[in-house]
Amino acid sequence: MATFVGLHGAAGHGAYWRYVAAELEARGHDFVAVDLPCDQEVGLVAYTEAVVDAVGDRDDDLVLVAQSLAGLVAPLVCEVVRVELMVLVAAMVPRPGETGLEWWEHTAHADALAAQRLPDNAPETLFTHDVPPEVLASVPPPRRQTATLFEEPWPLTRWPHVETRFLLCRDDRFFPAAWLRDIVRDRLGIEPQEIPGGHCAFLSQPRAFADALIACWAYSRAGSPARGHVPRAGSREGGRSRRDRIRSA
Repeated sequence: MATFVGLHGAAGHGAYWRYVAAELEARGHDFVAVDLPCDQEVGLVAYTEAVVDAVGDRDDDLVLVAQSLAGLVAPLVCEVVRVELMVLVAAMVPRPGETGLEWWEHTAHADALAAQRLPDNAPETLFTHDVPPEVLASVPPPRRQTATLFEEPWPLTRWPHVETRFLLCRDDRFFPAAWLRDIVRDRLGIEPQEIPGGHCAFLSQPRAFADALIACWAYSRAGSPARGHVPRAGSREGGRSRRDRIRSA
């Protein structure tokens, strides 16, 4: 069975994965929920180190699940940890040298938001509109998100050689599905899969979310070129420590 490693989005908590984790664990998989240092004035190296520390010595059937902001981080983890599969969910897809701040402008995110003609940009409108109140009350409130991470150029010169799949959320108001689909096609050259739910589908649709993750893992194990798939293109070697590899990624 697989070990799924959950990387939350901006201002989030590892606890946000509790319902998806329960679904996966009930089916025999393991789940590691990472708390990213989003409320600290730190950059990509510290975010990557947080994931590596949480993974520990696990190195068999690791599946990274990166939501939203964590799309900037998960590829860096793949450079230093043996990851079998990376699943991006409603995630940012960076280009080499692009900062997180530039990403919003380059992808015309503001135009995508405006085109929906939403009544406001409140969190309840953009992020949690489809999350049941009792579920929302069961998880911690968002943390402060610092901007340091977004100010750094993305350091990789190419996408990592790790099988990658992309899930977009059908009812997402923050990252609208049609807009994000075009970005994924353009930047990764793949066709994303679609799941129900808004930007916080891990809370509003945990069973469907878990079903999609298991399907991605099963397709990967079978070697199937399913939609939302970037094939593995080689392996990484080297005797340097994980810390050295993180800082040179």
